[in-house]
Amino acid sequence: MCLHGVTDTWRTWELVLPALERRHDVLALTLPGHAGGPPLTGPVTDATMADAVERAMDEAGFATAHLVGNSLGGYVALQLAARGRARTVVALAPAGGWAPGDPAVAELFVRQRDMHEALKAGAPHGRGVPELRAHQMLGAASARVPALVEHAQRSDWPLDPERITCPVRVVWGADDALLSWPSAAVRYRHESLPHADWIVLDGVGHHPQLDAPLETAQLILGFTS
Repeated sequence: MCLHGVTDTWRTWELVLPALERRHDVLALTLPGHAGGPPLTGPVTDATMADAVERAMDEAGFATAHLVGNSLGGYVALQLAARGRARTVVALAPAGGWAPGDPAVAELFVRQRDMHEALKAGAPHGRGVPELRAHQMLGAASARVPALVEHAQRSDWPLDPERITCPVRVVWGADDALLSWPSAAVRYRHESLPHADWIVLDGVGHHPQLDAPLETAQLILGFTS
């Protein structure tokens, strides 16, 4: 099961899906409040996304699954692991690992709001942009970013690492401009997931599945096996 980050859609996995589908039945879904996904109903809570993914797993007949997540999706994958729904987790730059009070996080949320506003204005005019990139721009413009960011700013991103008993691999791009390595991983590296399998990819940004799809697919499949 593949879980995307804020403003993205299931299509962020498009370049790695062929390799994954040769070995696994794959469900790549779009999270609530994102383009093509279910609507956000009621206030956003720490459990909103994990609850929605768990319902999708139940509907698909997946008691457990190998979970792969990027950014917000990585955090949700770890939440589901703590609920006993994961066989393995591969988290690509999972959100929520920064130190409390890190000023870079406040700047990140401001940038996300600004980017959303810019995309709402510019996405309809993105002629000549490659089709997948155009889809991402339109999807980001359509996402319920204000509600998601407002909750993210309030949350302390809780996680119960003692309940995560499955193998976990964390992959981070050394050139991640949104969740900078290693500062955005401090809590995971030293508190929650010190015994995970940690991999840092040189020359890769926040979306390894887009920046280095072949290597990312290999890192996922090498772990699920």
